[in-house]
Amino acid sequence: MTETVSGTQQGQPARETRAACEKHSSHNPPAGRGGGGARDDSPVTAVGSGRKPDRDRVSGPDANGARDGSPARIVDPGRVPDAGGHHAAAIAVAVDPVPAPGRSPAPPTADEPPAPPPTVPLSARALPPPAMHTAAAEFAELMASRRSVREFSTEPVPDSVIDLAVRAAASAPSGAHVQPWRFVVVTDPVRKRRLREAAEAEEYEFYNRRASAEWLGAIARFGTDWHKPFLTDAPAVIVVFEVHQGPNSPKPYYVKESVGIAVGFLLAALHHAGLATLTHTPSPMRFLNEVCERPPEERPYLVIPVGYPAPGTRVPDIVRKPLEEVMVRC
Repeated sequence: MTETVSGTQQGQPARETRAACEKHSSHNPPAGRGGGGARDDSPVTAVGSGRKPDRDRVSGPDANGARDGSPARIVDPGRVPDAGGHHAAAIAVAVDPVPAPGRSPAPPTADEPPAPPPTVPLSARALPPPAMHTAAAEFAELMASRRSVREFSTEPVPDSVIDLAVRAAASAPSGAHVQPWRFVVVTDPVRKRRLREAAEAEEYEFYNRRASAEWLGAIARFGTDWHKPFLTDAPAVIVVFEVHQGPNSPKPYYVKESVGIAVGFLLAALHHAGLATLTHTPSPMRFLNEVCERPPEERPYLVIPVGYPAPGTRVPDIVRKPLEEVMVRC
């Protein structure tokens, strides 16, 4: 609540009142448009000289205003005669609100810092530099041996290995920790057949109508065409979806970046387990929602056949860029 001090107060001499008001006014300018007064966003009511109430809000960080959200009642920002005929500047004094009997005190204001979120101790392994170098070198060599495979054995792979690889993928960082991904593991032969037929229909259009000559020239060295037998040969096909806002999912942030990191984890985990993979992106991919029976807020991101390489599998003779070309120190 606020109290208004103007002119004389009951039982106080006019001279003392005027001096007190003028002294206070010298440190706290009258409230009004562009001046001190109530804090930001607090409503102001003007009374005194017959002016219409001023409904504007006044702003200012000084102590001369009401707390955020509490109404400040100020006298007309002129000079008001007191009982002795003198004039004193009108000022508004903010007073801590007193809760009515039986009511709880006001909650903390927005200016107060929020309570810190709960935390747990970090679980991390610390390696001495030699062991750290060895671990990094071994992992780099392992990942350098990973290749995209298009010829798969039909031999089944253990479900537990797929589960653990997806678990590793789901540990990836994500925007606001929303974890906006879904990994659909397709192993049913009938569903894989439907997936292949729909994908090949899109790929046929791509290779025969949609793709530019430049694009076809760029992928010619891989010997690919619209036929996609790996979608039925591979014992498992993981279809990755982005999860957007829906009835049971919150709004995500940095969706593609988050899902892309998770896919990187997934490919590394599957390769580490000794399985071959391929990243396949038929375009458009909306048919995957129907094949995999996923809701519209889930949007297809990538198709990953998983399994063992077929006997005698060969891969394109390509060379990766050297470290000096892809890394810059500054």
